[in-house]
Amino acid sequence: MKKSLISIAILGALSNVAMAQSNVTLYGIVDAGIVAERGGINGNVTKLGSGTASASRIGFKGTEDLGGGLSAIFKLEAGVKTDDGALDNSTNRLFNREAYVGLSSKTAGTLTLGRQYTPYYEVLRDVADPFAMGMAGTAKNLFPVGSTSAVANVTTGTRNDNAVVYKTPSYYGFSGSVSYSLGEQAGDSGAQRQIGASGLYTNGDLNVGIAYNTHNNDTATNPNLRNGYNTLVGVNYNFKVVKAYFAYGNNKGLNSSNVAVPNAYSTVPYGNSENTVNALVGLTAPVGDAGTVMASYTRKNDKDPLNRDATQLAVGYSYALSKRTSTYVAFAKINNKNGAAYTVGNNTESGTGDKAFNLGVKHSF
Repeated sequence: MKKSLISIAILGALSNVAMAQSNVTLYGIVDAGIVAERGGINGNVTKLGSGTASASRIGFKGTEDLGGGLSAIFKLEAGVKTDDGALDNSTNRLFNREAYVGLSSKTAGTLTLGRQYTPYYEVLRDVADPFAMGMAGTAKNLFPVGSTSAVANVTTGTRNDNAVVYKTPSYYGFSGSVSYSLGEQAGDSGAQRQIGASGLYTNGDLNVGIAYNTHNNDTATNPNLRNGYNTLVGVNYNFKVVKAYFAYGNNKGLNSSNVAVPNAYSTVPYGNSENTVNALVGLTAPVGDAGTVMASYTRKNDKDPLNRDATQLAVGYSYALSKRTSTYVAFAKINNKNGAAYTVGNNTESGTGDKAFNLGVKHSF
């Protein structure tokens, strides 16, 4: 009896050690809002949208302490639609948002394998866009990162499949990341390959990010397509009374600017530009203890002969009801020129027209 009690005590102690060394977290966001869209070829649309400010999701992430400052990490994240409970993608993927495993060292950095965000997208979201890629004012309405409903073959994309990503620790405010996504095309190891990199600098109220992305557009049946290239510089500075944002992007090659909706305003086939420049200026400003105003002006300068330029003006407001729950309202309008076909979407949808209004609520857990 005494030996059994001792054994149980030892097993209990070992169990507590194992639990202390490993950690798994269940987390998510539930976001829904009224979305009113105007100006599309099929007329006005008013609907209940999911993931308008931040895509609704449920995820699991975990770490295991391997000793010596080294940890094993993983993340599995599925997007869901709050309006009807379905997956928020048409490819029947369970963990369509992120799915990766890797190793993290406090001194050597982090290496992860799987489906992950591109460095370009992370700089645009975290440094350059005052709307953080959400609501009607999202920068991806004109910047080339695509969205859930947009054409999938945009050069930079939001995430890469089959990606190997390395991120450095921060050294005196400097950090960086490199991403290599295997195309996995039989007979051609370079086809559909995507390579990205970014560098970040943070010093007090100043944040600077640069990013580069290239996509090999070749396929097994067409091995001679041109590559797409994208570069981005983003800066923000917090002046306390207002936080200012600036971004500049250069896009060249096939699918480098593929964010227009082909038949948003006309049934005439639409060919996307291969030489464009993006620019953004914006701000956020605190209002009281819990409110934040957001605004941005974004321009797409088309350097192709058709000169299909576009500009977007956006304004929004969010109010934090608590640390985890907020309400928001936003409006944006795009001015398309010379047959350009850009639409006002939000974090999850690409939109149907040149104007959109959002009113919603977001809860994080």
